[in-house]
Amino acid sequence: MPTVSKRLPVELQGAMAATYQAGYRVAMILASAGVLWIAAAVDLSADAYDHAPWRFAYLVMAASMAVGIISTLIIREPDVPYSKLISENEEIAQQAIAHWNLPPRIRAMLIWLYGALIAPFRDFIVRHGRQALLILGLIAIYRISDVVMGVMSNPFYVDMGYSKDEVATISKVYGVIMTIAGAAIGGVLTIKIGIMRTLFLGAVLSAATNLLFVWLAGRGHDVSGLIFTISADNLSAGIASCAFIAYLSGLTNSAYSATQYALFSSVMLLLPKFIAGFSGQFVDAYGYENFFIATAILGLPVLVLVWLAGQAKFATSAK
Repeated sequence: MPTVSKRLPVELQGAMAATYQAGYRVAMILASAGVLWIAAAVDLSADAYDHAPWRFAYLVMAASMAVGIISTLIIREPDVPYSKLISENEEIAQQAIAHWNLPPRIRAMLIWLYGALIAPFRDFIVRHGRQALLILGLIAIYRISDVVMGVMSNPFYVDMGYSKDEVATISKVYGVIMTIAGAAIGGVLTIKIGIMRTLFLGAVLSAATNLLFVWLAGRGHDVSGLIFTISADNLSAGIASCAFIAYLSGLTNSAYSATQYALFSSVMLLLPKFIAGFSGQFVDAYGYENFFIATAILGLPVLVLVWLAGQAKFATSAK
């Protein structure tokens, strides 16, 4: 979102940020608490598991995506400034295919493909040099502890005896409030102590709060414990997410912000989602307590990469 806001006039950036945050939070509520409420509302078999309410709830979620899809198809493409960098990359592409005897349409398509797909990646590598792999490594695992843990959160709540309404209410009220508070705190911290230090703090908190689920697993059905755990987890997630978005935004070039941000977003979830696919097997074999401890341990390499990235950034700025 911050990279996109660069394309707006200054007087509209506040409205854009507010609209984005409102839409994002509504989507989070629908995807978490909302799906639980929908499933609970149509679930008539309280004593036995029935997949039909969940099927209906996820169909409602899928249908809600139509709002964004239709809006994207009907709105006008935003005006993108034609920068000197884009012009230079077009010249590079033209020189590369100058000796090829190609029809004008094919030539134009190849030049466009170079500018849309290759040039953004080339720009990132050229600007960051040897640090590019370090940066991509950090992006790839920064949210790994949260993503892997999050996959098993709902099964954990069910196994601990929490009802759908309890989880939905706590996630919506305390969870959303603490996420917004965490984002606000993260925004202040990035200004006061810098992005890299806030990034490091967010990584520490994200890993540490996973251990609260170990404590909660030993308490069984404890609503107060669930409120505390979800609140702390969402507060740390808000701080980490704010710092991470600021970090990713600083890495992009305004000429290729959309493509580069899409690259970072894809890299960010690829490895965590792959590992998360084995979470159920791990829980079946070792239990919830060991699983949550393992997700906290997954956050330790993140601290090393944040420190290395911070050192590299400091060395580069010192030059």
